[in-house]
Amino acid sequence: MAEKIKANQFDEVGVNPFNAPIPGESLTSSPDMPKAWERPPQYTDPDDAMEAIYMELTGEDTLRKLINIINDGTPLDEIAQVVLYKGYTEGKFTTDLMVMLIEPTLYLLISIADYAEIKDYTLYNEEVQAEEDTELPPDDITPVNFDEGEDKESPVSKGEEPKKESLGESLLAKVEGELPEKVKAIKEKE
Repeated sequence: MAEKIKANQFDEVGVNPFNAPIPGESLTSSPDMPKAWERPPQYTDPDDAMEAIYMELTGEDTLRKLINIINDGTPLDEIAQVVLYKGYTEGKFTTDLMVMLIEPTLYLLISIADYAEIKDYTLYNEEVQAEEDTELPPDDITPVNFDEGEDKESPVSKGEEPKKESLGESLLAKVEGELPEKVKAIKEKE
């Protein structure tokens, strides 16, 4: 008699493992239809790009959702990564400019958290991992220092908060001037 075919992991979740791009398929796409990141970027100046990020993050609906996400404990560095990667994939800026925008974006997110009176926000994901990892190694193990011989650590790798100087003057004025009012209006609606 015919045996029943056993369901596999793909059938259980309703996914066809063969419904994926063929390797190299992206290299055969038409040059007339480039992806957003293959075209010239919308912003080439860091101040203009940061202004666009500010306007996107401080829209009423976005700001409300952002405050809730920060309040739920999502690390600010992860939020910055998502915002900046989204801008890159939409063709707003290049990867180089994306890296340059990390610090000002983190500062903007910290300002939003401060004005929303969220005191226990998580800046870096390592803070969460350090809290979870409380087990100490035995005394007979000597830790290995992999950083020997390297240059100075960056402020980001040290876990320091970004400085206000990383924002442009016009954006800093907006952050200090209109952002508290926007956050206050959202807090009153809740």
